[in-house]
Amino acid sequence: MKEPASAKTVERLFPFVIRSRILLVGRETLGRSKSKLHFVLITRDISEQSRAQVLSDFAHYPVVQLYTSAELEKFFGVKGAKVIGFQKSGLAQSVYAELKQHRLNKPAKPAVNAS
Repeated sequence: MKEPASAKTVERLFPFVIRSRILLVGRETLGRSKSKLHFVLITRDISEQSRAQVLSDFAHYPVVQLYTSAELEKFFGVKGAKVIGFQKSGLAQSVYAELKQHRLNKPAKPAVNAS
């Protein structure tokens, strides 16, 4: 029999995220690590301008909005971060699958050159 959804939250995976070192913190780090990036998580307390900039800069990646910067500090020990990313991995896929309902964008497909 299945467990109720409330007993199975995505936060249970966060200690493994820390241990596996797949967490990328800050927009500059994410910008340099696009080839390794699976998805981006932004906080609910990010400014509208920053939110729009992240959605623009990372249009080819899923962007999820959830939690506050205080909650990210509690979960991951990152102080004041409003933008974090997860490197490609099976664990990142599992985390994303549980956060998918909070996705803000539908990732744009990279342009394919028609010859």
